[in-house]
Amino acid sequence: METPNGSVIVELYDLALTPRKDDRFGRIVIKKSVTEDDLINIAISRRTDLNANTLKACINILKDVAMEEVVNGSSVRFGLSFYQLGVEGVFIGDNASWDNSQHSLIINSVPVADFRQQLKATTVNLRGMASSGTFINSVTDVTTKLVNSKLTPGGGVNVTGSRIRIAGDSSDNGLSLINQVTKEVVPIPMSSLLANEPSKLSFVVPATLPAGDYKLSIGTQFSSSSAVLKETRTFIFDAVLNVLT
Repeated sequence: METPNGSVIVELYDLALTPRKDDRFGRIVIKKSVTEDDLINIAISRRTDLNANTLKACINILKDVAMEEVVNGSSVRFGLSFYQLGVEGVFIGDNASWDNSQHSLIINSVPVADFRQQLKATTVNLRGMASSGTFINSVTDVTTKLVNSKLTPGGGVNVTGSRIRIAGDSSDNGLSLINQVTKEVVPIPMSSLLANEPSKLSFVVPATLPAGDYKLSIGTQFSSSSAVLKETRTFIFDAVLNVLT
C-alpha cells in the first residue's frame, strides 16, 4: 500500500542566542499524540480483514525480539529505524573498567531509507510566529547530566527556554509530566520549583515517579509585559524523557 505524502505546520520562535533581533527558528506543530493502539485502529479502518488482538500480539512479540537482539549487541532494523547500542563516558587508560556512575549504554537510531524519502516528499506550511512565544530549548537531568533524554526520580532538573516562567493564578498553570503510554498527567508541585525565571526553570522530580516515558508540559500566563496573559498558554516539549526506577 502506497503511503500518502505528508503535510506539517511550522511555527516560528525568537532565536535568543544570536545578536540579530529578527532571527527565528522553526518548530513543528504537533497535531496529536498517537499510540500503538491508535495505529492498530487506523490500520484496521483501512484493512477490515485485520484483527486488532492479532496485530497487537505481533507488534509486542517483534518488539520483544528486537529489544533482545539490540541489548545483545545486534544492529536491528525494526519499523521506521535501525537500532544499535552506543557508549557514553570517557575511559582512562587501556585497562579501564566500567563504572556505572561514569559510563552508560545509549540507543542510537537512524531512520530507514524509505522513511527519509517520505520526509523529502512532505509539504511544509509555514504559518509565521507562534502565538504564545513560549518554548523549551533543553531539559537537563542534574544527576546524570544527560540532556533531553532522562529524568531521575528525586533528582534535580534544569530547563532552559523563553517565556517559561510560571506566572498567573489560573489552576491550569504549572509544570507537569505526561506519561506517553498511560497519558496520566503527573503535576510538579510549585514547592518543588527551585528557580522560576523567564528563561530558566529548575525543579525536583517527584521521588515516587513511576518508570516510563514522559513529556514535560508548561502552563503559564507569563508575558513579556508587566501584565499576565488572560488565559494560560501551554507548551509541551517535543523530547521524550525516560524515567528508570
